[in-house]
Amino acid sequence: MTGRLLPTGQDPFGRKETPIRVTVDGEPVTGIAGQTVAGVLLAAGRLAWRTTRSGAPRGVFCGIGACFDCLLTVNDVPDVRACRRRAVDGDEIRTQSRQEQT
Repeated sequence: MTGRLLPTGQDPFGRKETPIRVTVDGEPVTGIAGQTVAGVLLAAGRLAWRTTRSGAPRGVFCGIGACFDCLLTVNDVPDVRACRRRAVDGDEIRTQSRQEQT
């Protein structure tokens, strides 16, 4: 998934897609350099990566960092907005849960 409308070979600026690899809950996921964490997860088929206290799944809602629905943990830093952070090769990403402990 890229923001490009033209195939790579037809890009008049000669941009190249550089693959990256991140780990999501211990599973390898590939993406393209420059994608946000949310973009990488969505391209991998993941629509939700956080749960609320009630157990409701959450992923991207607003896509601009205003709603905080896309929070996850990146490289041991909790509450990172996936729509605002660019994915970097080697990132370790963990989904989050806000379910109450009983």
